[in-house]
Amino acid sequence: MPVIPSPEHEMQFFVYVLGSKRKTDRRTYVGWTTDLNKRVAQHNAGRGAKSTRGRIWILLYSESCATKREAMSREWYIKRDKAFRKKLRVTI
Repeated sequence: MPVIPSPEHEMQFFVYVLGSKRKTDRRTYVGWTTDLNKRVAQHNAGRGAKSTRGRIWILLYSESCATKREAMSREWYIKRDKAFRKKLRVTI
């Protein structure tokens, strides 16, 4: 019997890290999405996460994930990887 793919398998998921700089204040934000360009635009329009409002964000890092679950797992891991985020912050 053929396997019918679920709609999730047809989608592409991304985990991403955004960066923002105001004078010497450098910040990062980690999230996941199915549309990177749209999500970055939402953050910059003030319609992203509350903690990202009022700042200009640039995409510092992204990776593609096969499933939503994988993207959410990578998001959790990257949020806790302070050394990785610190390396990204200095590139802003």
